[in-house]
Amino acid sequence: MARMTLATPALQTSRLRLRPFADADAGPLFALHSNSHVMRYWDSPPWSERARSRRFIARCQGLADEGTGVRVAVDRASDGAFVGWCALVDWVPEYRSAALGYCLDEAMWGHGYATEAAHALLHWAFGTLDLNRVEAKADTRNAASARVLEKLGFVREGTLREECVVNGDVSDTWVFGLIRREWRPPVTPTSAP
Repeated sequence: MARMTLATPALQTSRLRLRPFADADAGPLFALHSNSHVMRYWDSPPWSERARSRRFIARCQGLADEGTGVRVAVDRASDGAFVGWCALVDWVPEYRSAALGYCLDEAMWGHGYATEAAHALLHWAFGTLDLNRVEAKADTRNAASARVLEKLGFVREGTLREECVVNGDVSDTWVFGLIRREWRPPVTPTSAP
């Protein structure tokens, strides 16, 4: 079955703008992914070459072109500061499923931005993509990410034992699931004009 192109949404919350990536995001994106503290639970090392940013941005467009998902840049609405990104990937229309991911700049942690951005993207996805299930994963040492997922309504469904090697350490991964009937949409998600 041929995939359709998927338009990357532009969404607005009370504090955030979610939008397609642009070339101008290369610098903040490199700063985000080259930060070893931010990347400490990822299954890949921090970036060391700036060209990775351009490839990442191109891959964001590739996801939409292939119809397999979307990845949006997240900015703070008040001043345009780059917050990070949020994504729905591995979209399978036949199964009505996808996977959620996000990565935020360390200075933006602890303000509820991950929850707010993910809520907006999930609201769009359940409506636009007619999803029934969204999956997410988190390193078992990443309690903050687990709290974000639980605030969004995700249920921890299991543990993948020794699934990753992170910075040379073998690590376990929690698997979370959110089913459409359990989804509680945000009060005021809106699309950007």
